[in-house]
Amino acid sequence: MTSATEIVRFQNVGLRYGLGPEVLKDVSLSLTAGSFRFLTGPSVAGKTSILRLMYMAMKPTRGLVHLFGQDVSGLRRADRPGIRRRIGAVFQDFRLIEHLSAMENVALPLRVSGANEALIREHVPELLRWVGLQREVDALASTLSGGQKQLVAIARAVIARPELLLADEPTGNVDATIAVRLMYLLEEINKLGTTVLIATHNEDLVDRFGHPALKIENGTMASYQKRAAVPADTAGR
Repeated sequence: MTSATEIVRFQNVGLRYGLGPEVLKDVSLSLTAGSFRFLTGPSVAGKTSILRLMYMAMKPTRGLVHLFGQDVSGLRRADRPGIRRRIGAVFQDFRLIEHLSAMENVALPLRVSGANEALIREHVPELLRWVGLQREVDALASTLSGGQKQLVAIARAVIARPELLLADEPTGNVDATIAVRLMYLLEEINKLGTTVLIATHNEDLVDRFGHPALKIENGTMASYQKRAAVPADTAGR
């Protein structure tokens, strides 16, 4: 894909849970291949719902969702895995399997896709070294700190080299130093060609790193007003 290729498009998307009020109202947005975007707004504004729609964890109540040029709004369940394999996701609660090692957690997407075991044994430790967890390759997930678990979750999300990476509040459960390190890591992933969308309510982080931002308020898209620049130092690199 070229940098101008549109890989995500929402067109007048609405979403409601059950019989409740709409949590998303006429949301329209676009992401192009190779871009890095923030999705910001207050808690419960609808950020997680947008990411869940992109990951096809739910369907819109109305409107169109296009992924990689295909309308997925009415896609059959059997047809979703092929598209979902092109997407990596990092969730707020990590979703690691606690009794498995960091190595085994990161290897899961490759094993599900039927990758050769020799390939897994070569690439998974290499990726864990790249994110700074070379000493935790064999450590059980249950023994890792919150920051280490987030790094494992990111490694698992990108091990299959997804075209699109969705990260839901990836810095929300870590301290400021680890948050900066995670951001630099996500920027490096983006430089390798993966489109990155980070949902966060932390506008200090958004302004510090300066990537274009989408904003959602009360379920509708709003313009993001950048505040005074906050220099991104090299702490945590």
